[in-house]
Amino acid sequence: MLQEARKIQSKVVAYRRNIHQNPELGFQEFKTAALVADALAEIGTQDIQTQVGRTGVTATIGPADGPVIGIRADMDALPIQEATGLEYSSRNDGRMHACGHDGHTAMLLGAARYLAETRDFEGQVFFIFQPAEEGLGGAQAMIEDGLFDQFPCDAIFGIHNRPKLDVGKFAVRSGPMMAGGAFFDIEVEGVGAHGARPESSVDPVVAASHLVGAIQSVVARNVPPTETAVVSVTRLHAGDAYNVIPQSARLGGTVRAFSVEVMELVERSLERIVKGVGESFGARARLDFRPIFSPTINAPAEAEFAASICAEIVGAENVERNPPLIMASEDFSFMLERVPGCYINLGNGGDEGSCEVHNPGYDFNDGALPLGASFFARLVETRLAREPA
Repeated sequence: MLQEARKIQSKVVAYRRNIHQNPELGFQEFKTAALVADALAEIGTQDIQTQVGRTGVTATIGPADGPVIGIRADMDALPIQEATGLEYSSRNDGRMHACGHDGHTAMLLGAARYLAETRDFEGQVFFIFQPAEEGLGGAQAMIEDGLFDQFPCDAIFGIHNRPKLDVGKFAVRSGPMMAGGAFFDIEVEGVGAHGARPESSVDPVVAASHLVGAIQSVVARNVPPTETAVVSVTRLHAGDAYNVIPQSARLGGTVRAFSVEVMELVERSLERIVKGVGESFGARARLDFRPIFSPTINAPAEAEFAASICAEIVGAENVERNPPLIMASEDFSFMLERVPGCYINLGNGGDEGSCEVHNPGYDFNDGALPLGASFFARLVETRLAREPA
């Protein structure tokens, strides 16, 4: 399988670098979607649909009168100015494929090309090219647009690259794998005044400063030590002048947890702290808490199956079966809530200085493309294996 994938590597690299040069943000992937749809038509897939969940693309190979397996890749880029200096670096100012979605899309196109040529399986493959993974709700948009109503899947699989993991290695985990995520905003309303007369104010800056410290107690004193959660205040803004105590202050941040129960516990704790701290300073403080991602939870049977496919490709010694939990979030989680499946990690390079995702110096490693394409293709041929004559 890996040898076959390497035969079409030049084509897959061309897909990847074309997408990398033309990055588009979530729900703006018009050129990327057109490239994907054109490639799928040239490959010979069926039922090609565009504008699924606004800018998503889907296609199939095989009849729908048997088992159906879904395989998914994400397409969107990030609002980052690229600093790699590569010959195929971003042509779109302030936008960059800094998370490897260009590679994920190219690998899925490579698998589609191979499967369309060989068709050595019985059943149907459902290809899902998802928009807007980076916190904008692309998975939910596709689901609400009837993704699984039209193509009910028996199982679904996806891949994300992992920097610091050597090319040629995979990581697969059963059960919780990536944290669910939420964003929050806090508005602190006080009474503005002259900076020289603080006694006539209700200072929202002081209240907001105390809130930052009090919020740190949520995990330390509310979440059980056997659970894992992160609460980070990442934004704080108040006032624009040196001699003015402002009328209001605004805070914002993110929460990560591996279960819905812990996420709800954090939300209740934040509500209590925000209201109480605000009132203690005579201010009014309001919390806006918005769950963005569910926890990514792999079904045990599908995780074991995915790990066995990885072992067939690179050997069992190159498959990490119990990697560390990942505090980052992934909206493939919403698809896993609807269909049993598994999300795996693919090594993007473990050399010293290899760059993490969401960094202006990041680049997807083209050496990983045949491995990802092989994984997708091999799991289809194995899961949908033909009955012996």
